[in-house]
This record gives sequence, C-alpha cells and structure tokens, in this order.
Amino acid sequence: MSPPAPSLHDKLNQLRQRFIEQLPVRLQQITAQWQQSRTSPEAEARLAPELHRFFHSLKGTGRSLGFERIAMLADQGETALNNPSVSEEVVELIFTQLAEEQQRLESPPGQQKALAALNSVEFSPAPAQTRSKRQRLIYLCDDEPDQVSQLLHHLRCFGHEVVHFEDTDTFFNAVITRRPDAIIMDVQFPLGHTAGTETLTSLNKLMGERLPSIVLSSHNDFHSRLSAVRAGCNGYFTKPVKPLDLMLAVDELTTPLDDEPLRVMVVDDEPEVAAYHALLLEAAGMVVQQVNHPAEALNALERFSPDLLLVDVYMPVCSGEELASIIRQQPEYVGLPIIYLSSETDSQKQLSAMTAGVEAFITKPVVPEELVSAVKLRAERLRLLRSLMTRDSMTGLYNHSSTTDLISKALAQGYRDNTQHAMAMIDIDHFKSVNDTHGHLAGDQVIITLARLLKTRLRMTDIIGRYGGEEFVILLKGVSDERASELIDTLRIDFEQVEFHAGGARFSCTFSAGVSSFPTQPSTESLRLSADQALYRAKHQGRNQVVTSKEQDDDGFPTAHP
Repeated sequence: MSPPAPSLHDKLNQLRQRFIEQLPVRLQQITAQWQQSRTSPEAEARLAPELHRFFHSLKGTGRSLGFERIAMLADQGETALNNPSVSEEVVELIFTQLAEEQQRLESPPGQQKALAALNSVEFSPAPAQTRSKRQRLIYLCDDEPDQVSQLLHHLRCFGHEVVHFEDTDTFFNAVITRRPDAIIMDVQFPLGHTAGTETLTSLNKLMGERLPSIVLSSHNDFHSRLSAVRAGCNGYFTKPVKPLDLMLAVDELTTPLDDEPLRVMVVDDEPEVAAYHALLLEAAGMVVQQVNHPAEALNALERFSPDLLLVDVYMPVCSGEELASIIRQQPEYVGLPIIYLSSETDSQKQLSAMTAGVEAFITKPVVPEELVSAVKLRAERLRLLRSLMTRDSMTGLYNHSSTTDLISKALAQGYRDNTQHAMAMIDIDHFKSVNDTHGHLAGDQVIITLARLLKTRLRMTDIIGRYGGEEFVILLKGVSDERASELIDTLRIDFEQVEFHAGGARFSCTFSAGVSSFPTQPSTESLRLSADQALYRAKHQGRNQVVTSKEQDDDGFPTAHP
C-alpha cells in the first residue's frame, strides 16, 4: 500500500522548515554586504538596493510563513535603512537579533513551537476537480412501464447509467447505499406506497443535502408544483413527458459549470512564498505554475496559458509593476487578470503600483480564504469572457475559428509527440427539410441535441466544434481513423433513435460523417478536406453512415492534398 499523500499542513511545515534551514546562509551573506557598504559612499550606494530588498523580502516571507518576530525585525531593518538619522549601531543590533532568532528557531523546542503555531491555523481545502468526464448515475423511480422504456432509452443514448425502480422503498434504500448524480421521480404511486415528494424530503434530510432531482407528475396545478419545490426538486415535468426535454434537463442538472480547474501562475522571486501561495490555491482545486524569475514569465505564460497571474511587487531585475507593463503590451494578454502581492501597506504606493492595469492588490501575509476568493472571482470572470468569444452561443461548442486554432495546436503537439489523431466531419441529414417542415425552433432543437450528445459522450480532451449551420467537426486525440469511425457510428445509431417533437408532430433525424487521419493528412486544412470528401461520399451513398478517407481512397474517389 502506498503511503498517504502529505496534507496541506505537512507541505506548509516543510516550507517553514526549509526557510529555517536557509536562513543562516542568507543572514551571513547580508551581514557581509552590510559591513562592505560601510567602507565607502560608493559601496553604500551600490549595495543599498540589495539591503532594502533583503529586509522587505524577509518581512513578507516571515509574515506569510508565520515567523512574526522575524517579520518584525525585518520591518525595523527596512525602516532603519530608509531613515538616514538612524545610527549604524541600530542596524547592527537588528542583525544580531535576527541571528539570535534564527538560532532559537533551529533548536528543537523552537522548531516545535513554530510549527505548532501554523498547525493552529484552519484551512478549508477543496478537492481538485477531475478533468475527465464520467458517466452520470441516474435513478428513475416510476411505475408506468409505457413511458419508462422511452425515458430509459433517451437517457442511455446520452451515456448515462440509468437504474429503474418501480417502488419508493427499494428506491429509498438504493439512494442511501449509492448516491446518484440525479433523481427522476414520479410523485404519485398506488395506495400503500410513500408519495414521491415525501420520499424526496426524507432523503434530503437523511443525506444532509439537497439531491439533484426532477419530479414527474400528472398534475399541473400550483399546489402540486409548490409541494415539489418544498421537497427540494430542481425541475417539474407534467405527463406525458417529452423524453428529449427531460434528457436535456438532466444533462443541464448533472453537468458542472466548468470541469476544468482554474489555472494560476505565481511569479515571486522568493521560492518559499511562491510555494506557500501555490499550496493554498492547489488546496482549493486550482492548478498552479510557479515562476521565480520575472524573465521566465513570458515563456511560462505561453506554455501554461493561465487564467490569472499572481505577481510579487518587489522583485530584483524587474519589479511586478514593470512585469505587468511588459505583459499588457502584448495583445493576447491585455485581458489577463493580474493580482499584486506585497507586504507594502502604504495605500498611495499600492495605487501607484496598480497603474499598469492590474485587478487587485493583496497585502502579505494573505488570509487564505481571501486569496482563494479573490483569485477565483477574477479567473472565472476571464473564463466567462473567453467563452463568449470562443464558443458558439447556441450549442456551447467551440466556434469555427476557435476550433481551427485548437486543432492546429493539437496537430503541432502531435508532431512533437509522434501521436495519431482522427478528424470527423458531421452533417445532419436533410436539415433544410426539418426547418421547412417543422420550423426553425425545431431545427435549433436538433442542433442543440446533437451538440449535447457529442459533449456528453466524447472525452474532455477531444476538440468538438460547430463548424457552421448543421455541420460539426471533432478531433479525436490519440485515436486511429478506424477506431474513430466506430465511435462516431455508435453515436450515429443512438442519435437516429432520439425522438423530437414540434407541435403535434414527432420526427427523428440522422447524420452522416466523414473521418480522416493524422499524420496521413499532415495539416489542418488537408485533414479537413479529406474528412469533408469522406463526408461527401457518405452523403452520395445514401446518408446516415460513416465513411473514412481510407475507404474513399480505395473506391477511387478523389483524395485530399495539403
């Protein structure tokens, strides 16, 4: 059995221990520089910035890691250097007191007391969100077999694991044994059975939370709906239920707003402080990249693509304000949220430092909950803005330009990693006829349904885009064209069996698809052309089928060229 992963407190204690171990060398070096600065006015002018930076950095790190006396002495040292009337003896006394505090911390009793101080702090870490999509577990409790079969089929088409119960007692015990992602429940059962609303109310009290639930009922009156709301339900459908409408509601209810964890880059020349802030953010479920030199920030930005930048204000070579200005001069980072971190408490200096267009100024030592809240609020706002610019408003899939850009980047990475990918072009069959016969609202419902089917059944790593109108494009990463064809064909079969409603009419739709392979087709355009020609072949052969570019080549159809 592998040892348990270290806790947040364990990791923070390791940081503090490392700070204690490195402190003697740092004090020895700065003391030597102080003594050298006293030899001549030229040496004093040359070494003054380094001495100021040492005290300022030590003050911020000490406060962040909980070494209050170290921080206090460093603050006194910084103040003394800024005041010409303070004698050299005062500064030398501060160095002496710092050395004494360092020796106290190095002794076992001192270490234990220092670490105990940190362990008294309460943190509320949140689990990191998984990046992989998973099958949703849905419990359906309904005793009417005619409707149940249709509901089961539609929910399973969208990749959900659905368990059906015909009585409330069995359903109740199943929820307690294995918590579902969502509940669909009829509220009326024969005499002798507990009503659905009562069952939901009891479950919510027992579980200590409100379970995601949708009520099915033959009543549409105010009081029936009110009792369902009071039972904690999230949705209400009157019978007969349109399976597609219910399926879309379940999909909305069980899909997190954003499965992708927020990405934060921390730029701080003090490794211990950067690591401390990284640990706090990682404990809240974020992915963090640390950069300890401003010169490395631009390359790290390109590689890591963060949602937010956390920057120390006072750094050697390049200040946080200068770094923010450099970043803001590049169009792709104009909207990137930047938050300053510093032990600076002077409000005028804080305002001056924010002239480069940063989002906020957080004073060290940070309050963990406030840091997480500030970062999350601003990073999620950028995510929303990016989504509005890169995604199709109707389906939530990537728009045409974003899809092309993401595929090009994936192919470039594929060359470096020597991996294969497959592209699928999908087109809804006879879509103009759907609009002409049933209206554009019905056509929109078909497009949205296919988009949801693709999103719920494919992996998060795959690129799914609406290419235009009723056409979609997918890049299946690390998959051969044969395997991609099998996957898309399974989706085709399930989509064909979805029932749509428009007024009193019921209808179904199909799609055709063409599949091409990378690196057989080496560029985004040649890959698209090859898949498009395979799609044309699928249409030519009667629609509602999947054709690979290899099949069309064997049949003598024209092939794509770069």
